[in-house]
This record gives sequence, C-alpha cells and structure tokens, in this order.
Amino acid sequence: MEHQGTALVLGANGGIGGEMARQLGAAGWLIRAMVRKLPPAGSTDGIDWVRGDAMVADDVLAAADGCALIVHAVNPPGYRNWAGQVLPMLHNTIAAAHAKGAMVVLPGTVYNYGPEAFPLAAEDAPQRPLTTKGKLRVQMEAALEDWCRRGGRALIVRAGDYFGPRAGNTWFAAAFAKPGRAVTHIANPGRAGVGHQWAYLPDVAATMVALIARRDALPAFARYHMTGHWDGDGAAMARAVQQVAARHGRQPRIGTFPWWLLPLIAPFNETMRELREMRYLWRQPLRLDNSALLAVLGSEPHTPLEQAVECTLQGLGCITSVMQ
Repeated sequence: MEHQGTALVLGANGGIGGEMARQLGAAGWLIRAMVRKLPPAGSTDGIDWVRGDAMVADDVLAAADGCALIVHAVNPPGYRNWAGQVLPMLHNTIAAAHAKGAMVVLPGTVYNYGPEAFPLAAEDAPQRPLTTKGKLRVQMEAALEDWCRRGGRALIVRAGDYFGPRAGNTWFAAAFAKPGRAVTHIANPGRAGVGHQWAYLPDVAATMVALIARRDALPAFARYHMTGHWDGDGAAMARAVQQVAARHGRQPRIGTFPWWLLPLIAPFNETMRELREMRYLWRQPLRLDNSALLAVLGSEPHTPLEQAVECTLQGLGCITSVMQ
C-alpha cells in the first residue's frame, strides 16, 4: 500500500478519533496519536503514541512535526469546562497546522443549528444556535474558515448523533444501551413521529477518509453533510435495538426517556446539563442534506441499521457476540 504521509490524531482515545486512527492507518497513513496518558506497553496497534496535552500549544506543535494531516477530535476531559477549553485547543491545532503545513480535519455536529435551519439543512444553512455548546461549535468552524482565508486547509464533516462500537459517551449509550450491561430497558428520547439523525462512527470515519483521499480537489475550506441513519418516525433506532437484543435472548421493552429527571440532576452533573440543553433536537426534526457530499464521492458509506446496532452493542459489551 502506498504511504500517504503522517497524520496526527488528537482524541484517539475517543469514539471518532479512535475510528479515524484505525481507518487512516488502513488507508496507508502513519498514525501519531497525542494523549495525556499513554496506553500500556504492547497495545500500540501500530500507532505512534506520544504524551501531550491539547491545551499546551508546544505539545501540539511538537506532536505535529512531519504531519500532513491533523484530526482534531479532542474534547475536554469528562466533557467539562467546554467554554474554557474547546477554543484554546482548536487554536493550538490551527497554529500547529499553520507551522507545519498540515490540513485540519474536524468532526462537525448538528449542535451548530437553531430553529432557522430546520427541517433540512445544507452546508450553507444559517448557524444561529440557542445553546452554549452550539455557539462554541459555530466559533470553532468560524476559526477554521478564517484560517483557510489566510492559506490554511480544513475539512469538516457534519453528522448526526454518534453511535458505534467504541463510543460510550453518546445519546445511544445514555438512552438505549449502558456499556457493559445487557439491554433490559430502552428509554427512547424521541417524540412520536419526530425524525432524528444518527451517524454510525465507522461510516463517518470512512466518509472522512474518502474525502481526505480527494483533498487536492477540495476547496481550502471544505464542509460536507452526511445523511447517516435517518430515523423518520423517531422510533426506528429503539426498534432496532430491541430486535437485536431479542436475537441475543433479551426482551427489552421500549419506554420513554426520563426528561423530567434532568433538571433535578443537571445542577450536579455536567453530562446531564449537556443532555438537557440538547432536548430541542428531539422535539423537532433536523435532517442533513448530503447532496454536496454525493457530488464529490458519488455515494455515502452506509452500514445497514441493524448491523450497525449489533456491532455497537457488541463493542459496548451489551451482547457477547455478533450473530451471523
């Protein structure tokens, strides 16, 4: 396989960062991963692990030496103090990319959008979110776009709520399948008849890797939307989890997510505050238009829903094996 260069992955211990590291490696990239705590010896998986903190500009600059690509998939530890950390971390990535001549890849989210963008959002939809996290995500993309006007190169791929075999801190894990536990109850956050956008992490990474392979033909600031898995009636994901669990000897019932509980817990729990703030995305449908992506790739990587759910449940330790 032809060597593609070296890619620095920030957030390689996370869901999308880890998936990007694996798939970029399979596509011929040498992978360097900067983490605060190095993995145990012997578990490197062919990755060059280096110690560093994304909040320290010199650490990111040193890790980016010789890299043609920086995947910025890092989040604050424990998802705490977003306001104080997400922008400084991205600015450190941009500074390192500028110094080393690297392209920046950022996983995008639907949190950027407020009511003006509903129900179908293309890449040029207005970004006027009502939430704190959404406003920070808008600022992140604006910082990348400004850097690209000054000679940088960036790729953003926006997708719905993540789920996948190595993603434990997600809506999927919060509502459908607790990591390490059998599925006995499904708490669907959706409202009956209201569609919701999901994204299977291996498909998201495959899309990013395919676009990276075409990077020379992309605009300096490239932004694309994925359709992923569109749950048209707000219950398809819950049904898929129920059906997969049933094949593995469980009969979970589908109930409703305890939204009433979040205001009681939110003052003491950062994650609960995040979930509560995102409730508007479950009350009205927001679907991403992938027309621009199809114009570049011809098709979007797409794993059938039940297969994706089964792999996710196995990866989270909720079932013991994937049935063939």
